[in-house]
Amino acid sequence: MEVKEKKKGKHDKSALATAPVKSIMAKMGLPIVLSMMFQAVYNIVDCAFLSKMSEGGEQALTALGLAFPIQLLMVAVAIGTGVGANALISKSLGQGNKNKASRTVGNTIFLGIVIYVIFIIFGLAIVPAYVRSQSAGGAISETVLTMAIDYLRICCCVSFGIIFFSVFEKVLQSMGHSVCSTTAQVTGAVVNIIFDPIFIYGLFGCPEMGVKGAAYATVLGQIASAAVAFGFHLKLDNDVDKSLKYIKPSLKIIKEIYAIGLPAIISQALLSLMTCGLNMVLGQINEVGENAVTVYGLYCKIQQLITFAAFGMRDAITPIVSFAYGMRNRKRIKEGIKYGLIYTTFLMVLGLVLIEAFAPVITSMFSLSDVTYDLCIGCIRIVSLALIFAGLNIALQGIFQAVECGIESLVISAGRQVVFVIPSAWLLAKFATGAENVSLIWWAFLIGETITLICGVLMFKRAFKNKINSLQ
Repeated sequence: MEVKEKKKGKHDKSALATAPVKSIMAKMGLPIVLSMMFQAVYNIVDCAFLSKMSEGGEQALTALGLAFPIQLLMVAVAIGTGVGANALISKSLGQGNKNKASRTVGNTIFLGIVIYVIFIIFGLAIVPAYVRSQSAGGAISETVLTMAIDYLRICCCVSFGIIFFSVFEKVLQSMGHSVCSTTAQVTGAVVNIIFDPIFIYGLFGCPEMGVKGAAYATVLGQIASAAVAFGFHLKLDNDVDKSLKYIKPSLKIIKEIYAIGLPAIISQALLSLMTCGLNMVLGQINEVGENAVTVYGLYCKIQQLITFAAFGMRDAITPIVSFAYGMRNRKRIKEGIKYGLIYTTFLMVLGLVLIEAFAPVITSMFSLSDVTYDLCIGCIRIVSLALIFAGLNIALQGIFQAVECGIESLVISAGRQVVFVIPSAWLLAKFATGAENVSLIWWAFLIGETITLICGVLMFKRAFKNKINSLQ
């Protein structure tokens, strides 16, 4: 088994060095894109089940929108920790240092336990205050706030599934078992989809639990993913020692993990901050604040179908350009950048056309009031105009990461998710006094992505000159 894996690794490196960039990028990117889009589909299905509850379906969607930023934060911390561990394990194994790789795996498990304890405390003590802060203007009903507290408390207190899935997913990937991590992810998604209607509607003798049922189905799916990933780890990750003694924390190892993982945490946490900030802006709009929060929560999940494709392409661009950069091969670097931008743009244009054409069909998947339905259509029509700019920004992030321009990548994340979007939304909200003016706020996304892209292009020109054209 080990011999086969080494041969495969050799073949992969040979392909990165010699295969046509155009074809290898498509070959690498397509599976990642499809996997990530599947994840987005089951999030949408989750909302569709909730919206069709006999009572309070739309309120449940609003509650999920309020809970979403903290769920994003959990994923950001867990995945960022896993990203740091992934890189350090791979580096240690490449150096033939099995002991350090084993200690890294053990310390990552230790960090997972610490992260879980933190979110338990948050779930028990802080969730109510956080949820109520999202409705400082009082536009969101007490029923929705209670639903959000119930949902988020369950997700936080039983968050060990998502935390340890994220940990073992990256550990598996570090040792070449990416198919296994995808299998674990899909398993959790299927479990979630199966148990959503059973727990929400009370089927097959199960009590009807509504929004709490959606939370239990979510954490059950996450636990299933974690269990499958852990099983693969025990069976296949034979390059490291799995003894419990390696869980003993090492400050040096932990520092090395977060030296790599902290930028990834910050990048993903910015999305949580943006969502939280926009919920606060939308939640204070007179008359339709609750409806606007519902719409934004739904659109976040709908747009993932398209933006996840861009993230999938980014994850293909980075290793291809990075490998060529390590070879100091300007021709392959330029081809990697060229085809990465072309493929990403194609996916974004296709996504824009489809989402604009089928906006009413997509919105009809959810049982919404007339006001919320109209707001949702308007949101889709306007925010989707930013998809092409968003895709290019995401692709530029991958290029910057590949040529060791981490600060530039972080600037793009901050610009498109916080710096330019939230202030724009806040200013536009001053003119949004009712349903007819809420559409003004949606233009903040196009403004944010456009300004960020301009900054990104300027930074890219400088990086191209200093990092690529200077190669000998």
